[in-house]
Amino acid sequence: MAAYTVNNDVLTVQFKGEIDHHSAGRMAKEADELITKYEPSLLILDFGGVTFSDSSGIAVVLGRYKKMTAKGGQTELASVPKSIKRIFSLAALDKLVKIRENV
Repeated sequence: MAAYTVNNDVLTVQFKGEIDHHSAGRMAKEADELITKYEPSLLILDFGGVTFSDSSGIAVVLGRYKKMTAKGGQTELASVPKSIKRIFSLAALDKLVKIRENV
């Protein structure tokens, strides 16, 4: 299970390890279950513990973004390593989702 914190109306989900086609489905499902349980107005996906991400990471973010937007909420990313931030920027993900510099 992903590590997470809930503070008021903010859910922070901390991802760890590699995000690839093997792990992305599990990570997305766990985040979705937490969103359903806590119904936050802001979801922060914390990538501080992520060592690798391919395009599967983009899919994880986009899916949670769509879920939160449908509920009237927002999604932000935090602690994104430079190598992963580059992938997200190339996919223009930073145009949809705010990427926090520091948490």
